Parts: sequence; structure tokens; C-alpha cells
Amino acid sequence: MSRSVVVVGTRGYPSYYGGFETAVRRLAPFLADAGWDVNVYCRAGQTKDDDEARDPRIRTTNTFGLENKTLSTLSFGLSSVLHAMWHRPDVALVMNVANGFFLPLLKLRGIPSVVNVDGIEWERAKWNWLAKRIFRLGARLTARYGTVLISDSLEIQRRWKQDFGRDSVFIPYGANLMSGPNEVVPGLKDESYVLMVARFVPENTVREFFQAAERLAEQHPVVIVGSTGYGGELDEAAQRLGEHPNVQWLGHLSDDKKLLSLWHHAGAYFHGHSVGGTNPALVQAMACGAPVVARKTPYNAEVLATEEHLVPPEPGAIESALRRMLTDHGLRAKARAANRKRAASHYNWEDVCRKYELTLEEAMSGEKRMEVSSGQMR
Repeated sequence: MSRSVVVVGTRGYPSYYGGFETAVRRLAPFLADAGWDVNVYCRAGQTKDDDEARDPRIRTTNTFGLENKTLSTLSFGLSSVLHAMWHRPDVALVMNVANGFFLPLLKLRGIPSVVNVDGIEWERAKWNWLAKRIFRLGARLTARYGTVLISDSLEIQRRWKQDFGRDSVFIPYGANLMSGPNEVVPGLKDESYVLMVARFVPENTVREFFQAAERLAEQHPVVIVGSTGYGGELDEAAQRLGEHPNVQWLGHLSDDKKLLSLWHHAGAYFHGHSVGGTNPALVQAMACGAPVVARKTPYNAEVLATEEHLVPPEPGAIESALRRMLTDHGLRAKARAANRKRAASHYNWEDVCRKYELTLEEAMSGEKRMEVSSGQMR
């Protein structure tokens, strides 16, 4: 018997915007293989019909909302939930606690929900006080009305238990475990450059990295992937930095093959994310064997399983750690091997997708599989 699931809270399928979209690109075909009817709600203009990554078995539905920084998640989430209420799928997979406001509507309609709570959104510096309050209230409503919650890291799982008294299922992001492409991106040499891949928001340590990159670029190539998506001060800073002959700013990159190649051949990769849980960019960088230098946080320490290459958010410390990685071949080789091994053993998409399917079934049946939520994927 076919089971139906709708996905609420992403930009669509297939999309390359962020972690939620990365997960859905892998999860949707996995569920289709298992006999699920999958419908992903989309924002108009955010996906391409001729995208070669599109699986024709995955249905997509464009919904409506206000495309701006503050109201987009809420408005698109509401229209998606209203559509789901009308069509009544067996279960809804909901991404982002901002959609917690609409979980009572799903509950009223008898549609169980599985909610990926993401990071601690109300602690992100990019949000103003009103947005932070909205996310916090959305989290409270998620804790109250979500059928089953998913935490993508053990630290996030701990915080939700501590702050809201809710247990959650631990399911991290996965990674493409291929060894990586052999070709170096034109204009770069293998293991010669520093790489950063991040959305341009303050909590990703972007400004501090830019300051470190100015000095690093005097001796080493620097490649920057990312943008704010809305323009502004950090994009302008990246553009100025990109005028240096040793710096390439590539903006947002949706070419998976090129991105994997950049990680695979980097001499050092800086990961400055500080508020989220298991970050998909970090996991994928590790799977590619990138030598990682990361901002010191409980989340990054959990994923890397070491504090050897964790640094404070200070330009001098970032520069020093990246320069050391770039110039010490033995250190790079050790980091590459350890990161690949860690990604292969703990962040496998097949295991991740299987856990998602089990959790969707749990929500449908109402049973509590506590052994799944105890962190056994670690």
C-alpha cells in the first residue's frame, strides 16, 4: 500500500540553497524507491524543470508567499500547510521551527508531523529581536504540537530536551562518499588554496575570515563560495576582496561537481558556522577529504570528533591555523584521512535516509521508538 508524504519548509526540489534542500535531494528519491508518494512544496522560480538531478517520480507543488528575508518562511509555510490540509497526506515532513505556528492546523486535520528543528535559530545574529522572538515561539509550538522531532546533532538534541522538555530523534546529514573528482578547477593547483563555503551571515564567521584571507592571499590563493542571497555589506566586502589577484569569489554555487572538486583539492578548508547543529557543508567537505579548520563550537567538535583544528573566531587565530595546514604536508594528510574515515562511518546518506523513513513511519503509527532517539548512529 502506497504511503504519502509532503515536505514543507524547503525552497523546493531539486534545490541547492542549504542543508534542508540537500537532505531532500537525497531523501525524496530514497522514499520513492521504497514506494512512497512524495510531494515537495516549492517556491516559484527556485527550481529548474530541466535540472538533471530531478527524479520524475517526485511530485512538486508551487505555493505562494512573500519572498523576503523576514516573512518568506512563514508565508510559504502557511500556504504549504493549507494545501496539505486539503489533500491530507499520510504524514508531513516539516523543516524549520518557524513552521511550528502551523503544526496545530496539521494536528487538527489528523496529519502527523515529523519536524527537523534545525539549529538554534533564535540565537543567530542575522535576525532582529522580532525574528528571534518568532523563532523562539515557533520552537515552543513545535515542542508542543510536533508528532516526532528530529535533531541533526546530539548537542541540538540535548538543548531541546533541556529547553523544551522534548525528546527527539538524532539524524544527522549525510555526505556523498565518493573519493572525489580528479580534475582540479581551472586556475587552481592541488592542495594550494584556502577555501570557504558559507552563507554570508555573521554567525558563520564570514567577516573574520575575510580579514584573515586578506593576509593569506599575499602567499596563497583564496577561494570563497557563498553570498547573503539578498546583497549587502558582506557581499560588498567579498566583491572588494575578490579584486585581489589571488582571490576568487564565486558567489552561490549550485554546480555540485565543481563544489566537490573544490573541497577535494583544497589545501585547507575553513568552516566558521557557529549556531547550527551538524552542518551538511562540513560533512561533505570531510567526505571529500578536505583538511578542515573550524570555529570552536560544540557542534563542530561533535562532527569532527577532535578539537585539534578548532579555533576561536579571531582573524589572527584563523589565519595562523589555515597557514599551518597549508604549509604542513603531514598535517594535511593526517587531517584528510581522519575526515574521510569519520564521514564514511558516521555520515552515510543511506543510513540517514533509512532513519528518516523509520521516523516517518513512527509518526504515522504513533509508536515511540526510543532506541532510535538515543543517538545510536553515533
